[in-house]
This record gives sequence, C-alpha cells and structure tokens, in this order.
Amino acid sequence: MTATGPAVPTSAPAAGTTPDVVALGESMVTFRPSEPGRLADVPSFDRGIGGAESNVACVLAAAGHRSAWISRVGADGFGDHLVEAIGAYGVDTSAVRRDLHRPTGIYFRTAGDRASAAHEVAYYRAGSAASAMSPANLDLDALRSGRILHLSGITAALSASCLDLLRTLVSTRTGSAPLVSFDVNYRPGLWPGSAEGPDVLLELARRADIVFVGDDEAEDAWGITGGPDAIREALPEPSLLVVKRGADGAVAYDADGRHDEPAPRVDVVAAVGAGDAFAAGFLSATLRGLPVAERLRHGHLWAAVALTEPGDLAAPPSRARADRLVGLDADRWGRLHVGPGWADATGEATDREAAEEEVRTP
Repeated sequence: MTATGPAVPTSAPAAGTTPDVVALGESMVTFRPSEPGRLADVPSFDRGIGGAESNVACVLAAAGHRSAWISRVGADGFGDHLVEAIGAYGVDTSAVRRDLHRPTGIYFRTAGDRASAAHEVAYYRAGSAASAMSPANLDLDALRSGRILHLSGITAALSASCLDLLRTLVSTRTGSAPLVSFDVNYRPGLWPGSAEGPDVLLELARRADIVFVGDDEAEDAWGITGGPDAIREALPEPSLLVVKRGADGAVAYDADGRHDEPAPRVDVVAAVGAGDAFAAGFLSATLRGLPVAERLRHGHLWAAVALTEPGDLAAPPSRARADRLVGLDADRWGRLHVGPGWADATGEATDREAAEEEVRTP
C-alpha cells in the first residue's frame, strides 16, 4: 500500500476560492543587526518580519499554494508593515484584525546561530495585539476555511485567551473541518516559571492531525530520551507524527507504520527558519497527495534552502527541481550535498550531478 497519511479534505468550495492552508499566530517586526556583536554594541539594525506561522504561509504562497495568515496587529506602522510584507508574498491577510489599544510586537536579535551561547534576543511582545487573540475577536469561520489549519505551540504560550483559542480550534471539530497541523515549537523562554507549558503542548498535540516535533524538543519538554519510537508511544493519537532529528533526518509515523528519510548534507549559513520551512515543504507535499516518504524529502529540501540563506525567509526550490531531487534513489539521495545558492541554479542536471556536486552551487 502507498503511504499517504491522512487525507486532505476535498469537500470545499471551488478551487481558487478556498485557502490550501490557513496559518494562525503572532508575527512580529524583527530587527536584525547590521554587524556581529552584542546587542549593546550593534549600531544599527535592518527591519524584517518574523513569525513561525506566517513564515509557513509565506513560503507556501511563494510555492504557488493559496495561503492565508490570521492574527491581530496594532493600529500602528509596524502593523502596517507586517500586513503589507506578508501580503506581498501572495498571502491572504484579509482576516487580520487591528487592535486600537495594543501595539504590534517587535524583537531584536544578534547575528549568528540561535544555538550559540552568545546569541541574544530581546522581545517586546508582552501585551501585544496578538497576545489578546481569543475565540471572541477572530473570525472562526475564516480560521476553519482552509484545507489545512496550521498552528504552533508558540501561540499557546502568549496568553490565557490565546490558549483558549487554540483549544477551541482543536476541540470543536466536525467532519468538514480542516486538518489541523500543529508544530510543537517548544520555547522554554515563553513559559517562565510555569510548569504547565509541556502539559499544554502535549494536550494540543494529541488533538491535532499532523504534528511536527523535534527530538530535542521532546526531550526538553517531556523528558523523552528514547528516540522517535518513544515519542510516538507518548503521542499515539495524531494521524501523522513527524519527528525531526536535525542533520540525522526525520521520521514520520502514520497508519502504515514508520517512515525514515535522511536529510541531505547542508553547508549551513544560518539555522533560522529551517523548522518552518520543513513544515511548509511537508504540507505542500501533503496538499499534493504525495507519499509520506516524499513529503519528508520535500521538507528536507525546503529546510535546506532556509539553512543556506542568511534571512528568516527564503523562496522554496522550484517544484520541478524539488520533484526531480525527491525522485532520486536512496543511494543518490544519501549523497546529496547542498550549499548556498543551490536552489537558484538553472537548467536540468544529470543524476550524477544531482547526487554529487551539482546542488552545491549554481
């Protein structure tokens, strides 16, 4: 039997009117340093956007899918910038609500890898417009209008009303409801002094259809150290569980069992946004009805683009290029090595080149 995971709802309005994916979550204006160094020493910053869920929506839109982002932003210039910048990717922002009394969240970060001990992030999101999201002030019909609803654990940590919103969306399900995709996205800093965070994330994950979680997250949040099988044992409910293992690849579990796919070797430029890109690649392949193993490979390739670009958002590889690489046999896939600029390369390459040096650079 071909493993395809849970079916994507098709009993929706005519093509072109229904979003493929609706993403809910806070996006913030991010200020990236003009040069390396401590936040105290950086003289200037470049403005961008950042948000796990909006990242997924933007990358999917760039790949030709119909995506929508739903949130709340302040009635301020930063809110204007977020809506305009995300909309510029082709994302539907019509259901984003403005808050006249709360600001748009912003944050500053240092250059370099987030895993570095010297990395700093300064968030100014407490009391933000997005933190006031609730079932009462967002359009629930719009949230449920897509084929897939993408959520993350970050939203659950923002406030009690945000958690109430997520619980509403994962609990009040009908036969025509969208598939719920949930990225655990455990951020300990968002749950300071709270012991409930891991339990909340486990509760939400158990009610979702597709769940993304890193093996490191599972250990940090739930103390699970036995690898992917132990994580599946703790999370048997999702129709499709994806365990990300960084450079070691990813494992997916569905009704047909376990599916392992190694990740290509990547010359990492910046480890920012790779998890969001992986989720977007996997969901793109899910929308296309591809087998689970191919969904994992698409996730790896989309993540590789993010890893080889300096910013938070990077355009995905072309569908033709990704499909060709995903179709490599196990030996060639295992030799895949990608570097900066590989997704921009033009022309059709031979299997030998694709499996060896062709994907490193254009």
